[in-house]
Amino acid sequence: MDDVFRILLQLLAPSVFIWTVWRLVKQPRERPSMRSAAVLVLGDIGRSPRMMYHAESFATAGFETFLIGYPGSKPVPSLLSIPHVHFLYLSTPPKHLSKLPFVVAAPRKVLLQVFGTLHALLVRMPHPPEFIIVQNPPSIPTLALVWLVSHLRGSKVIIDWHNLGYSILALKLGERHPLVRIAKAFEAYFGRSAYAHLFVTQAMRDHLVSSWHLQGHKAVLHDRPPAHFHRASPSETHDLFLRLQPSLERYSSLTAFLPFSSPPLSTPFTTLTPASRSSTGSSSLGSPSAFDTILSLPEPRADRPALLVSSTSWTPDEDFGLLRDALVLYERRAREREEKGGEVLPKVLMVVTGKGPLRERYMGEIEQLQNGAGGEGDEPWRYVRCVSLWLEAEDYPLLLGSADLGISLHASSSALDLPMKVVDMFGCGLPVCALGFACLPELVQDGVNGLVFKDATQLAEQLETLLTGHPEASALASLRESLVHAEEDGSWGSWAQNWDRVVRPLVLRDAGNPTM
Repeated sequence: MDDVFRILLQLLAPSVFIWTVWRLVKQPRERPSMRSAAVLVLGDIGRSPRMMYHAESFATAGFETFLIGYPGSKPVPSLLSIPHVHFLYLSTPPKHLSKLPFVVAAPRKVLLQVFGTLHALLVRMPHPPEFIIVQNPPSIPTLALVWLVSHLRGSKVIIDWHNLGYSILALKLGERHPLVRIAKAFEAYFGRSAYAHLFVTQAMRDHLVSSWHLQGHKAVLHDRPPAHFHRASPSETHDLFLRLQPSLERYSSLTAFLPFSSPPLSTPFTTLTPASRSSTGSSSLGSPSAFDTILSLPEPRADRPALLVSSTSWTPDEDFGLLRDALVLYERRAREREEKGGEVLPKVLMVVTGKGPLRERYMGEIEQLQNGAGGEGDEPWRYVRCVSLWLEAEDYPLLLGSADLGISLHASSSALDLPMKVVDMFGCGLPVCALGFACLPELVQDGVNGLVFKDATQLAEQLETLLTGHPEASALASLRESLVHAEEDGSWGSWAQNWDRVVRPLVLRDAGNPTM
């Protein structure tokens, strides 16, 4: 009931407010300021990578760029160093609202959201922006707000279609729920007309163009990682795990599981080894000196566990239970191989990044399984550990670049979007196992740059196949090699290259000049 009431408020409040403003505003319209852009994120800016990349690209192209959204996670470091980027943070709802009854707090939160967004676009920006780029979803009230501002200030709206908002709502309420139908009509009406529409997949473009008859420029802008994403060197991996040591030490189950390490000389994944000694081999006092030993650069440890990474929002549309069950099956197969004297499977450290409402539940279940209190013969796990980490923005690509395999649990609510986490993994040279859905082949080519699974059993089988022979696993090396070839032949490319090819001609009249 609370969800229904909240959605009704989100629909009605902006509609009433927009109608009122539209009737009251009769003043002449100020011309938009050329070479300026507003990037609207109705969420945590630091957790909206695609919109941060848009802001960076606009600023690099010479636009005064205003990034509007909520504070929280740190933005990507590169964005903070660009002088043309300005952050206009929206006020978060006062804490006391959470103590009020929902029917009292919800209207205030919605109104704060509407007023805060309009105040940023209409008042806090020094001049009307030439372009307003907005992500969708959320659709309500965002699309209506930018529609209003575009009419009041003459700005050109660019809608970046990440997914369909009503399809996410349908996961909660069902496709036939009246509110889902209202939300779909709202999204179709306010999203139909814009200066330009960007789409994360060709499938989404084809669907919306044919179903909603979109008006304006239309272009597919596939997600691509920024240029600094890369395969981590042993030195970068070494430094990363030195920084992560305090976080890993919080998990007592890792103490006996990971190979012994002695920071700063070694980590569970890397080690520094003596390379040579001086010709004298002794100090001036006649005794061997520790300073005579020259340490080499870090090298990967032969006894390191396989490092797997997954990023999740810990929400119902990403079934973490599927990964949990696959890890149970991998543990079982590893024991069976050991008992039969076959080729032993490697230990696995599964690192899950991200925040969300279901994190505590699933990590509690994992802890029980690891300790032998959740079934599997009540025997503690010997081959698998799973930990949840929250990383700084600069450490996230280093973790991906240090890992052996990525796992995507993304199940598209619309079957029309693609998981950006896989894009990040590919940018770091990391092959993936990804849950399959309709348009996934636009990104993951099964058997070429990754493997596609449909359930926990198939994922467990893929883990067994890819990790056999670790750290010299031939099947995994083959997938990684295809990513190297894609980068070398230019078929993959970076975000900046993709943006310059697709978006730059839409926003710059002199786009042909690469120096602008």
